[in-house]
Amino acid sequence: MRKTVSCLLALSLAAPWAALPAWGAYAYALWGEPKYPEGFAHFDYVNPAAPKGGELRLVSNLRSSTFDKYNPFTIRGSTPAYLQTVIFESLLTGSLDETATGYGLLAEGVEVAPDRLSATFELRPEARFHNGQPVLAADVKHSFDTLISAKASPAYATMLADVKQAVVLGERRIRFDFASPNRELPLTVGSLPIFSRDWGVVDGVAKPFDEIITDTPIGSGPYRIGPVVFGRDITYVRDPDYWGRDLNVNVGANNFERITIRIYQDNTARLEALKAGEFDAMQFFSAGDWARRVHGRKFDSGELVKTEFEHLNPTGFQSYVLNTRRPLLQDVRVRRALALAMDYEWMNQRLFYSSYRRVQGIFGNTECHAEGTPGPAELALLEPWRGSIPPEAFGPVAPPPRTDDREDGLRENLREARELLAEAGWHIQGGVLRNDKGQPFVLEYLDSSEGGIRTLSPWMRNLHKLGIELRFRAVDFALLLQRWQSFDFDITTVNMRGTHNPGQEYAEIFGSQAADTPDSSNFTGIRSPAVDAMIRRMVNAESREAFLPACRALERIIVAENILIPQWYANTFRVVYNAGRLDFQAPMPPYTQTVENWIMFNWWSRQP
Repeated sequence: MRKTVSCLLALSLAAPWAALPAWGAYAYALWGEPKYPEGFAHFDYVNPAAPKGGELRLVSNLRSSTFDKYNPFTIRGSTPAYLQTVIFESLLTGSLDETATGYGLLAEGVEVAPDRLSATFELRPEARFHNGQPVLAADVKHSFDTLISAKASPAYATMLADVKQAVVLGERRIRFDFASPNRELPLTVGSLPIFSRDWGVVDGVAKPFDEIITDTPIGSGPYRIGPVVFGRDITYVRDPDYWGRDLNVNVGANNFERITIRIYQDNTARLEALKAGEFDAMQFFSAGDWARRVHGRKFDSGELVKTEFEHLNPTGFQSYVLNTRRPLLQDVRVRRALALAMDYEWMNQRLFYSSYRRVQGIFGNTECHAEGTPGPAELALLEPWRGSIPPEAFGPVAPPPRTDDREDGLRENLREARELLAEAGWHIQGGVLRNDKGQPFVLEYLDSSEGGIRTLSPWMRNLHKLGIELRFRAVDFALLLQRWQSFDFDITTVNMRGTHNPGQEYAEIFGSQAADTPDSSNFTGIRSPAVDAMIRRMVNAESREAFLPACRALERIIVAENILIPQWYANTFRVVYNAGRLDFQAPMPPYTQTVENWIMFNWWSRQP
C-alpha cells in the first residue's frame, strides 16, 4: 500500500524569491519573470480550439473502495476522487510548464508588503460560487479561519502556522498577516481552497464544520456534483454558468461535459473493466501489470493505446517509513541495518522488469538535492548541530545501499548490518535476534492489500537472515487510514510527492510539532531541532543562494537519520487511454504532477 501525500497547499507555485510584483500584478513569479506575459491568450500546452462536450470516464485513483462524505477538509471518512480538484478554486493557480509562478484565478491582483509580513489580494468581481453568490473577501476569511480550526484536518493548521490572521479590507480585498517574512507564504495562502460561507448552513444555522458531511459543497470551480451512486460512482457535471470560463488560465480547459468516476474493488477488476471499455483512461503503477497484462483485442485494434508520458518532476520520496515513535526503531544503527537488508537491485530486476530507478534522498531531480560533501554554506548551517545529529550528515551524502556494486554485495551488506545491530545491543540467541532483556526483534509492516506481500517478501527474507521477524499485515483501507492518522504502525510505505520549491509543507512532513499532531504527514515521528532549524532557514531564505544550502542541509540530516528506506520511482507516467473517445495535444506539459488532472482539464472528447 502506498500513501500518496501531496503538499496540500503547494499547487507547484512556491519558491522563495524574486522581485516583488506591483499591486494588481496578474502573476506572482518567484523565479525571475513569469513565462507568460500580462494579457497572454492561453497556456502553450492547451488546444484553445478544443471542442466542448462528451463524457470522460475515469477509475477512482483512491485506495478506498467507497466514499462516505463530500467534505475533503476534515479527518474522518473518504471523499470521492478528484472532488476537491474540480469543485473548489484558489486565489492563484499554477501552469504545468513552470515550477514557480502563480497566475490570478479568483484573485485579479496581489500585493506583498515591503517587509514581507503581509500579502493582500483583490478578488475578481465576476467570481461566483455555484449558488450564484459572489466570492467575497468574507468567504476567503471564512475558508482560512475554518481550515486552521480544530474542526478541520490538523494538517492545515501546521501548514499555515506562520499566517497570523486574515483581515477583510473591503468587499473584495483581503490581507493575510504573517508572523515572519517567509517568502513562500503569499503563495501558500494563494493556493488555499475557497468555499462559501453558505456551505453547511441549514435554516440560517451553520453546522460545525466537522459535521458537514454529505452537504453539497458550494465551491466556485468548473464542475458541480451530478448523478451519484453514493459510495460507488460519482459524476461531475460542467457548470453551465461557470464564471471563469473565459479567463486565459482556463482557455482550452474544462472540455468535458461530464466526468464520471467509478470505483472498483481491486487492480484486477479495474484492468478488466478497462479492457471491456467501461472507462477511458487509466494510469498504471504496477510494473508487473504494465509488462504482462496490458494487452488484448482492443490494444491490437488500436482502440486502446498503451503509452508512457515523460515528465521532469522531482522524484519525491516513496519509501519504507520507519516509525521512530516505536522503541525498536529509535536507534539510528538499527534503522541503518534494516536498510542494508533491502536488495533493491534484485527486486528491480526480478519483480519490476528493470523499469524503475532508485529514489535518492528527498529532493531528487531538483537543484535542492545534496551531492558529495557539504559545501561551506551547508557546513555553516550544520555545524551548530554537531553532536546532536548523526556525524554522517557532515560527510559525503550516503546513497542507498547497493548490492550490485561489488561481488557478494548482499552478503557484505548483511555482515555490516549484523555489526550495527550488535553495537546497538542486539545479538542472535537460538536463531532469533534479541536484546539483553531477551526481547525478540519483531516488527509489523502495515498494508491495505494482501498483494503487497509479493514486493515485501525479498526484504522479509533478508531480515530473517539477521534474526529479525517482519510480519506482514493487511487491513482494509478505512482501518489503514485510521492507523496512519494515529501513527499506529511500525513500518509502512508512503509516497511523498516532490517539489522543485520546497517550503513550509516540510514542517508538516518532518517538523517536531507535526510529530505529535494526529493526521499530520510526519509518519517517521522525527523530532529534531536541527531539522526544524533547516526548515526555517529554507522558508525564510532571502535569496536562492541562501535557500539551496538550507534545502541540501535538510536532506543530509534526513538521509543520515535513516528514517526512510528509499524505494523506487519512474520518470514517466504509464497510461492506457481510449483513442476512439479521447484526444489531446502532445507533448504532456513537463511539470504535470497528476496525469489524471491533465486528462480531466486539458484533453477533450472525440465524441462530443
